[in-house]
Amino acid sequence: MRTRTRIAVIGVGNEFRRDDGVGWTVLARLRERAERRPLPPGTVLATCDGDPGRLIGLWEGVGLALVVDAAHAHPGTPGRVHRLELDSGHLAQPPTTSSHGLGLGEAVELARALGVLPDRLVVYAVEGADSALGTGLSPAVEAAVEPLVRAVESELARHGESAGRRRPA
Repeated sequence: MRTRTRIAVIGVGNEFRRDDGVGWTVLARLRERAERRPLPPGTVLATCDGDPGRLIGLWEGVGLALVVDAAHAHPGTPGRVHRLELDSGHLAQPPTTSSHGLGLGEAVELARALGVLPDRLVVYAVEGADSALGTGLSPAVEAAVEPLVRAVESELARHGESAGRRRPA
């Protein structure tokens, strides 16, 4: 049996819709930091507009997919981060929705039906305040970026440690 160790970190959203660009901002910060401290081998950083087909293409065949996306919640707390993990082929339904027409949930269900889910899927959904046209994050969402980057780096480190334990000696 082959152990998959490839990792995809995917920033979902639209960088020209203010807080909807939080996933892209997190990926940009991860790229900057990777210049000083390399990411685990086999890690791919990618941005996506949220199209289910493109998401599936980015996470197909990976051991770990980390997805960062903006979310709407009612009532909402801008900058609050929800961490969701795929459990037995089903994504727990958060009290939030994606800021895209077809959401991440639809991509997960389609991937499950096609048998192309990643081994492990972790979603970070960030509640936004402003999805109007324009660039730049609202202060509350911007304040969530650095802790979110550290959380993603921690996920990568934990995945690398567990992958190392699975390898034969």
